[in-house]
Amino acid sequence: MKRREFIAGLGSAAVWPHVARAQQPTMPVVGYLSLGPPREGAGGVDTFRKGLSEMGFVEGRNLAIEFRWGQNDISRLSELAADLVRRRVAVITTTGGAATLAVKALTNTVPVVFAIAGDPVKSGIVASLNRPGANITGVTAITAELAPKRLELLHELLPRATRFGVLINPVSQSRDIEIAGLRAAAAAIGREIDVFFASNSTEIDTAFTNVAQKRINAVLVANHFLFRDRRAQIHTLAVRHAVPVIYGARQEVEAGGLMSYGASEDYRLATVGIYVGRILKGEKPAELPVQQPAKFELVINLSTAKALGLAIPEALLAIADEVIQ
Repeated sequence: MKRREFIAGLGSAAVWPHVARAQQPTMPVVGYLSLGPPREGAGGVDTFRKGLSEMGFVEGRNLAIEFRWGQNDISRLSELAADLVRRRVAVITTTGGAATLAVKALTNTVPVVFAIAGDPVKSGIVASLNRPGANITGVTAITAELAPKRLELLHELLPRATRFGVLINPVSQSRDIEIAGLRAAAAAIGREIDVFFASNSTEIDTAFTNVAQKRINAVLVANHFLFRDRRAQIHTLAVRHAVPVIYGARQEVEAGGLMSYGASEDYRLATVGIYVGRILKGEKPAELPVQQPAKFELVINLSTAKALGLAIPEALLAIADEVIQ
């Protein structure tokens, strides 16, 4: 072989690996935006990953995930959302109504899959549940609409109670819906409902002090990232003031709360992961209906009931999906 041909051959061989790498498909990147802190989102993220894996996507193998956490500071969401949009991620996953609306305000092209507690139609996120339209779809737990059912359960627990309270974050997207539903439900059974707002730890302390001073018989805690992050504080205050509390998620009862009634968090985040996978495979958000849970679960913690000096009625125990000893 002539020297010139030999050198040319070496040059071609050196170029081929670079060409091959350039032709390999780019790994898709999914953005994940949450109002809450990372420690609260860990369990949900694992379930989200399971949903993705059902569609054949595994983080680090054929998918990357960019996480952005609001640390319960709603003012940070717009910039965090803008950062994900600038990075041109393939899909953005949002947890919570505030995070979803922050992304919606910035893009109508990047696909968005949400997991929220409220009604996405009433909050203006989608046009309808069956036909969400545009670039957004997801899963709703319709938590606010379940608040009257939680009040009913508290009434069964304490049939002689006359005054109930609700602890709610004033920035919650479903605040007004939840309060209106509770007031109507309370009036229907001849009871009163007091509203206590809290947006930080100090205000949670103040709220429970007011609950005790007003002799509120039991409290409903709205389903919000802030209250999940402060669950230990709320459990401690509930026992200190001897106030029965009901939540919207079983995780609160597993961590020491008294009762919960709501949809499975695992269902929501797994479904979101599946939807993201389907979109990555070519389906459009507008053609994927917003999913709603088909099953709700009642969980009761007997240890907490004992600490509160409560005897759970047999009728409630009979319908509970799980009783934690």
